[in-house]
Amino acid sequence: MSRNINHNDAATKRLLECGIKPSVQRVEIMNYLMTHFTHPTVEEVYSSLCHKIQTLSRTTVYNTLRLFSEHKAALMITIDEHRVCYDGDTHPHVHFYCKECGKVIDFMNESAPVMPANLEIEGNRVDEMQLYYKGVCADCQRFN
Repeated sequence: MSRNINHNDAATKRLLECGIKPSVQRVEIMNYLMTHFTHPTVEEVYSSLCHKIQTLSRTTVYNTLRLFSEHKAALMITIDEHRVCYDGDTHPHVHFYCKECGKVIDFMNESAPVMPANLEIEGNRVDEMQLYYKGVCADCQRFN
């Protein structure tokens, strides 16, 4: 029981540090992101939590994850127009998207660019950047 409380404390702390008012639903969603490293989609978060939180809706999960992304409490990874997933690990790191099975993998040993403060390129202010690779993961290659 204390293990779950520690996760909820960490989730609450992350929300407060990012200027987000904690609620039961926000804490549970943040806790999920911080303890599941699968880069879940809105649907995956909803499906995992809807039994635990009876009042949870897909719209609430969508809006909450957007809020987390806007406040830098989580990363929103836009793979393409059909796949957007979220990562509770906000430090700069590289992601890999498998075009065969669709999973997103962290490449922690790969150098990730760190965005300097107030970055402007040709007069354009840069607010965020993402780096991810696309290809076929090792598991899928073994079965082909």
